[in-house]
Amino acid sequence: MHDGLVLFGILSALLIGAVSPGPSFVMVSRIAVTSSRRDGLAASLGMGVGGALFASLAVLGLTALLSQVSWLYLVFKIAGGSYLVFLGIKIWRHASEPLIMDTAAMNAGPQEIPPRPAHKSFRKSFGLAMLTQISNPKTAIVYASIFASLLPANPPLWILMVLPPLIFMIEAGWYAIVAIVFSGRHAKRAYLGGKTWIDRFAGLVLGALGLRLITDGLRP
Repeated sequence: MHDGLVLFGILSALLIGAVSPGPSFVMVSRIAVTSSRRDGLAASLGMGVGGALFASLAVLGLTALLSQVSWLYLVFKIAGGSYLVFLGIKIWRHASEPLIMDTAAMNAGPQEIPPRPAHKSFRKSFGLAMLTQISNPKTAIVYASIFASLLPANPPLWILMVLPPLIFMIEAGWYAIVAIVFSGRHAKRAYLGGKTWIDRFAGLVLGALGLRLITDGLRP
């Protein structure tokens, strides 16, 4: 198969995986709707960096270590699942707290809207999103599986070199779209109208995904 078609097949498979709903989608959309478009885009960059990191590990073959050393893979799954459970509980506990937004700014358009005095900074949103992305070591295994199934036995060096930055563009690009959509004034108004239940649902989803990751790791 032509090298270009191989690369296209890999990127298409990873794009489908990125678009599929999961903890990353929940986190980016929540950051965008509760904070600002700037914070949401920071989160999308964090997702891109996390994806590029996993891709680099897969290219270097380090993910084979996780699949072969069962106890190490178990440690990463429990740690990642515990982190998601922690986030879910935190969001649930603060679901009933009021969120103050500048109504005039919301009516003016989808510009930067500080939701509260202690809103997330660009750096914090970036870090939170990246940690959420890398909290699931199964993603690294999925990347490695796709590479193993679609890459030739001796892939050209240029493909291995361009995969991490291209995956960064896919992950960051998709979540940038999510951030832009959920940072709009209509999304923010809808969120304010049902904040408590929306936050509780988001917390429940993150907690359930974390517990699933933990139970998968503990399952014999």
